[in-house]
Amino acid sequence: MSNALAIPGIGKSIRSVNDYIVAVNQLPKLSAEEERELATRFRRQNDLEAAKQLILANLRYVVPIAKGYLGYGLPLADLIQEGNIGLMKAVKRYDPAVGVRLISFAVHWIRAEIHEFILRNWRIVKIATTKAQRKLFFNLRKARKRLNWLNQNEAEAIAKDLGVKVETVREMEKRMNGQDMAFDGGADEEENASPAPVHFLHARIDSDPAHQLEEHEWQQVEHERLQAALSQLDERSRDILQSRWLGEKKVTLQELADRYGVSAERIRQLEKNALKKLKHLMLAEAA
Repeated sequence: MSNALAIPGIGKSIRSVNDYIVAVNQLPKLSAEEERELATRFRRQNDLEAAKQLILANLRYVVPIAKGYLGYGLPLADLIQEGNIGLMKAVKRYDPAVGVRLISFAVHWIRAEIHEFILRNWRIVKIATTKAQRKLFFNLRKARKRLNWLNQNEAEAIAKDLGVKVETVREMEKRMNGQDMAFDGGADEEENASPAPVHFLHARIDSDPAHQLEEHEWQQVEHERLQAALSQLDERSRDILQSRWLGEKKVTLQELADRYGVSAERIRQLEKNALKKLKHLMLAEAA
């Protein structure tokens, strides 16, 4: 796959992943009502322009989901592109009458497409050719606590947790440790079925876009509240707190004592009083 990222529906190619992330975060969001109207138009009239708007407005959410799978050694650009394919499949199947936002519905499709990409492209995954082996492979990789061989207790615990025999765990472990081994066994009849994300391959972050957006907005509110409270402190108290807690380099009590010509103990008292007042002001802002 090319290193370039494309914004679906626009055809614009962007060479840098960071530039792509900036670009998709600048795309306009949709309100619930706008999303419902566009989805209805696409579903009833096959309005491709409506589908395009739905995709563009939700591209930003694919990025954090894709980042959750960086531990498998594949390029982020490729993971994002595959996630975007999952998003497009979700748009095609989305029914606004269900009453949930598109991204909540699309998470499954985004993650499933990334799962399939990992299975197709990570060399060692070729050892897992059946659906049962896939489940064991990903869960075993996640559960192993060190790089060398599992001891008997760990192998038994994993087997019990996954509902397989200990011998099966040992066999998969041998395959996983055989870095140069290729396994080209026949695929079962479910080879082309999309794996269910709830069964295996867990992301390493909370990839629920709604939770991430909520967390980001909450951090913004807290930052604004902190700045408002700091502005109400006297200049010396504000400087002490910023020097001690908010700067890139934490200034010592003695350095501040030398700056203001007082003892380090006096600076400590001023810091304590300033923190107490700051807390009070922030609580007042929140009320």
